Amino acid sequence: MDLESVLRSELCLTIKSKTKTEVLLELIDEASKVIKITNTDQVKSEIFYREQIMSTGIGQGIAVPHVRFEGIKDPIVIIGKSEQGIKDYESLDQQPVHIVVLIIVGADQHKEYLRILSLIIHSLKDNTIRENILSAQSGEEIINIFLGEK
Repeated sequence: MDLESVLRSELCLTIKSKTKTEVLLELIDEASKVIKITNTDQVKSEIFYREQIMSTGIGQGIAVPHVRFEGIKDPIVIIGKSEQGIKDYESLDQQPVHIVVLIIVGADQHKEYLRILSLIIHSLKDNTIRENILSAQSGEEIINIFLGEK
């Protein structure tokens, strides 16, 4: 599994919301307009439950909320960028989050989940990649940045 197989330009969004809760709801709602998510309310519940355990704000302006969920056939990756930043995300470094990558995989897709998570985090550790994503003007451009084609 590679990023090219899971990234979709229509799932790369400019975030309008300003709070962590609103951002997560916005990303899930927007994704459900593009792809079939069997039980959106349950996915939201699982995401918020995961966030209660520990924030997925990993620092450097990055958050990677993730959940393994029954009924998901193919991994879903939703990328949101926020120029103003989400100040209440409770990131490990207490800084606003500017890039949120929401990962939803099937309950039995542990291997795929770890691979996607690893590839996303590896890419986003690069300051230039983060800056380029924030200045990107389209979903296609964001994908090309992740794939090293910019």
